[in-house]
Amino acid sequence: MYKRESFGILISRIKEPRKFIQVLSGPRQTGKTTLVQQVIAQIDLPVHYASADDPALQDKIWIEQQWEVAKLKTQNENYKEAVLVLDEIQKISGWSDIIKKLWDADSRDNIQLKLVLLGSAPLLIQRGLTESLAGRFELIPITHWSYSEMKKAFNYSLDQYIYFGGYPGASELIHDEERWRQYILNSLIETTISRDILLMSRVDKPALLRRLFQLGCEYSGQILSFTKMLGQLHDAGNTTTLAHYLELLSGSGVLYGIQKYAGESVRRRASSPKLQILNSGLMNAMIYSNYKAALQDRNSWGRLVESAVGAHLINTSVGKAINVYYWRERNAEVDFVLKRGKTLSAIEVRSSKKRTSLPGMKIFAKKWNPKRKILVGSDGIPLEEFLSKPAEFWL
Repeated sequence: MYKRESFGILISRIKEPRKFIQVLSGPRQTGKTTLVQQVIAQIDLPVHYASADDPALQDKIWIEQQWEVAKLKTQNENYKEAVLVLDEIQKISGWSDIIKKLWDADSRDNIQLKLVLLGSAPLLIQRGLTESLAGRFELIPITHWSYSEMKKAFNYSLDQYIYFGGYPGASELIHDEERWRQYILNSLIETTISRDILLMSRVDKPALLRRLFQLGCEYSGQILSFTKMLGQLHDAGNTTTLAHYLELLSGSGVLYGIQKYAGESVRRRASSPKLQILNSGLMNAMIYSNYKAALQDRNSWGRLVESAVGAHLINTSVGKAINVYYWRERNAEVDFVLKRGKTLSAIEVRSSKKRTSLPGMKIFAKKWNPKRKILVGSDGIPLEEFLSKPAEFWL
């Protein structure tokens, strides 16, 4: 079975002396539970695994009960330490407060119970960590699968990855496109919206949030002001509400609003976002009839390519102090700008040989002096090579 890079990270941290809570956070169906099961099979320690993803309502008492089961395993005469794994932890209200209480009590009593938390709502997990568990955790982000991972694990071609995206659980369904589409729509999109967002966050206009996600699929790779979005959505709401809903979708790992690079953070926050789907499978399940038709529509395929590049840059920059922007000034535009510290790289995606010049790149380079000016596609770095390397490689 294919093992992701995070497998080695988690197993090495579990083998270390008990210091930090290990937190695996990422979108649904990206392999968090599978990864932990692979680790459990490889470590020589007692493990107790429990999931809050259960029809019965779980609460703080449930966490304490699971904790006691795991603590008993530390009293084994052959082992003085054990591992407790709690899955879908974000579904328990106030989870971070009780975790802090139990963790600190074990630390005082020198009980060597190691803790691994898994969550499929990254925004909610992050809030709990920063509010209650500061200084007590290490975050291992689990992002959507990259092209290299899907190629190694499931023998995906480049075109298959661009269309079907990076969902390992859907890989066996791509030759029956209707089953694949229903899986994406029902098991991923609907579950993320209804269970990770609507059930756990205040959303006064759920229909507006759903339409915003659909708009993100239709306009992925395009820059839209929030005012224009409201017009497209035929809603009389305000832009603050829309920006909040985009934040919720981003926090669930499905739709991101790339901000404009302007050199000043205040101006960046005020800019119109560039909508970016974080897994192209989501986009294509919503708007395209089938794989063959998408391949034959070369103009639309160019949009899919740019969306795949944007998703790749954002997913591979998570947890690495890298920011992804776009840049536009009048009619001049650069598709993506990577920034780490004071270092910039400008990236232009060309999916057709029809474009012969890149005036946006010239203007941006003159104004901001990026370290690297990168062309992806025709006459530049081959798309397959670009998608095979993480964002930090291009800085």
